Amino acid sequence: MSITKGQTAPNFKLFNHDKKEIELAQLKGKNVLLLFFPFAFTSTCTKELCSVRDNIATYNGLDAVVLGISVDSPYTLVKYREDQKLNFDLLSDFNKTTSEAYGSIYETFGMGLKGVSKRSAFVVDKNGIVRYAEVLENASDIPNFDNINTTLQALK
Repeated sequence: MSITKGQTAPNFKLFNHDKKEIELAQLKGKNVLLLFFPFAFTSTCTKELCSVRDNIATYNGLDAVVLGISVDSPYTLVKYREDQKLNFDLLSDFNKTTSEAYGSIYETFGMGLKGVSKRSAFVVDKNGIVRYAEVLENASDIPNFDNINTTLQALK
């Protein structure tokens, strides 16, 4: 199943790096940037997420909550977040239900690994509607942050 613009964003409840449950429905009233990424501690994921870290003031100014989502465990994500000094929540989709709901999962990834999140970006508006959807097939590609920021600016 793939998610497209104009759809209601599938709700989810996932644990963050601090083992706190985060539910998308509880973020209504804020714009949300969901960034699915394959694995913590990999070069492209680190480049992408550190870029967001370095530009977090932009997202805060656009009234957007940033959430990074991967199939890594919460224990891995806490270490990765600390090492990279990330300033937004990382959520563990260890059971892969959210990645599947968003059409953002590889059946088979490198080294034969199954059920890895595809690098993807979704902007969910204050009413829970998807306003931007980008699912990348190539894990070494990075979402188009110019388009993401334009979408968020239009929602401000």
